[in-house]
Amino acid sequence: AGPGQAAMYAGLQELGVANGEDLKETLTNCTEPLKAIEQFQTENGVLLPSLQSALPFLDLHGTPRLEFHQSVFDELREKLLERVSAIALEGKVEERYKKLEDLLEKSFSLVKMPSIQPVVMCVMKHLPKVPEKKLKLVMADKDLYKACAVEVKRQIWQDNQALFGDEVSPLLKQYILEKENILFSNDISVLHNFFSPSPKTRRQGEVVQKLTQMIGKNVKLYDMVLQFLRTLFLRTRNVHYCTLRAELLMSLHDLEISEICTVDPCHKFTWCLDACIREKFVDNKRARELQGFLDGVKKGQEQVLGDLSMILCDPFAINTLALSTIRHLQDLVGQDTLPRESPDLLLLLRMLSLGQGAWDMIDSQVFKEPKLEAELITKFLPMLMSFVVDDHMFNVDQKLPSEEKGPIPYPSTIPEAFTKFLQENRIACEIGLYYILHITKQRNKNAFLRLLPALVETFSDLAFSDIFLHLLTGNLTLLGDEFALEEFCTSLFDGFFLTACSRKENVHRHVLRLLLHLHHKVAPAKLESLQKALEPTKQGGEAVKELYNQLTEKLSLRKPSPAEVTETPSMELPLPTVPTPASR
Repeated sequence: AGPGQAAMYAGLQELGVANGEDLKETLTNCTEPLKAIEQFQTENGVLLPSLQSALPFLDLHGTPRLEFHQSVFDELREKLLERVSAIALEGKVEERYKKLEDLLEKSFSLVKMPSIQPVVMCVMKHLPKVPEKKLKLVMADKDLYKACAVEVKRQIWQDNQALFGDEVSPLLKQYILEKENILFSNDISVLHNFFSPSPKTRRQGEVVQKLTQMIGKNVKLYDMVLQFLRTLFLRTRNVHYCTLRAELLMSLHDLEISEICTVDPCHKFTWCLDACIREKFVDNKRARELQGFLDGVKKGQEQVLGDLSMILCDPFAINTLALSTIRHLQDLVGQDTLPRESPDLLLLLRMLSLGQGAWDMIDSQVFKEPKLEAELITKFLPMLMSFVVDDHMFNVDQKLPSEEKGPIPYPSTIPEAFTKFLQENRIACEIGLYYILHITKQRNKNAFLRLLPALVETFSDLAFSDIFLHLLTGNLTLLGDEFALEEFCTSLFDGFFLTACSRKENVHRHVLRLLLHLHHKVAPAKLESLQKALEPTKQGGEAVKELYNQLTEKLSLRKPSPAEVTETPSMELPLPTVPTPASR
């Protein structure tokens, strides 16, 4: 018998059941093989008196004994599997588990026998506590570990963080990759962007579902995953880990897994914030609820701020808070109210500040809310409101009958303080960038060109972050017709994008994405100089080269063929003068 066959009979000898090896030995050492076979069949066959007379009947039909025994075996195995599942649900808890433990004890030696393995695995699956010795044996054998149910793996994982980490790690990598693929997607649209999917839709994603399944109701495993996410967030500063932290908790909330939700101190806060993210707005009622949670952090429990800050650092939360802030500022302009007089606005800033400070808080392990700078509220936000007023005044002025002095030009300068705030204050920078996204979405070219120079140098290069550039490129599609104008392209490309392309590959990718989408709107001469400026260096990454090749291919399709070019001069012959319709 080869190794494959040995596996088929694994463990039978320990139970005193004859296997292929025994038959081989019997036949090797006997004088009458046929008699020996018959005796082996009698001793090891199905011991039912009524069956003895029926078997010859099957022989007459040419049904091999193997086929008969196999079908009986399969039938019995199905019955046994059903019975095990039933035992797991009936009678008193101690009794049912006692029965299953006894069954496991009897059958475990056959766990490597492929035909019996499903039964052993089924027994283990239904045991809330598989004996330690058996778990160790399963863990030590790759094939057994692979074959066992997630319920058994959870029991192994909870005492083996490294092994659990090996299982979770590829999922976390996949999650980050999926997020980056959306941000760099070639489909640029103002309607369908990174923030379009609802929280509920996002939670149906493969990674979140798999992690939810792996954790089950096991608080220890949930804590381990959160620890992995914190560590990775600290190591990489990648905010997508914060999104996963919130999505995982809300996925367990959807399944009503109270064992975990009730012990996660962030549960109710995250649930309330999740509803705001769904609406992309923090309304007054929810704002009060969120404030209640923040104010309710008791002395000695400040550590929860670390978790809350991570929930608020999720880009989907920041997006919702920033959009709500811009909306509040516009409302305040209409109400003649100053930012410092609006408690709702101050709460949004408080949450933005907590979210933006997540990395520092978890890194320093100093759990207290970051202080809001007074100047953010007394100087920066009123400055943004003055930009809104400038727009209103300009629009009104355009509608007034013009006098001799001609129309008032749109203000082109920006206060030095605005640029300084964007460079030095993280919250101001975030709100400033969202204001620029807002005016771009409104197709307000004047305001966009006025504020664009302030984006060249921003706090930790936020204006060149993937999320901002993903949203900006989407909103710029609304200004598509402006790309034919030299002044607009020079400000946007030479004045902003190209200042960072050579040092930041992600910016290079976003510009190429934008041009792939809008190249037909750009003036040919400008397009040519851009094509030269954007040519990747030898050291450039594959993604940039791939995008550049796609763009080159698209542009070569646009250029007229040489044959057409030689014929062009014939158009310049003097044309006969015919009356033309008045051109308008």
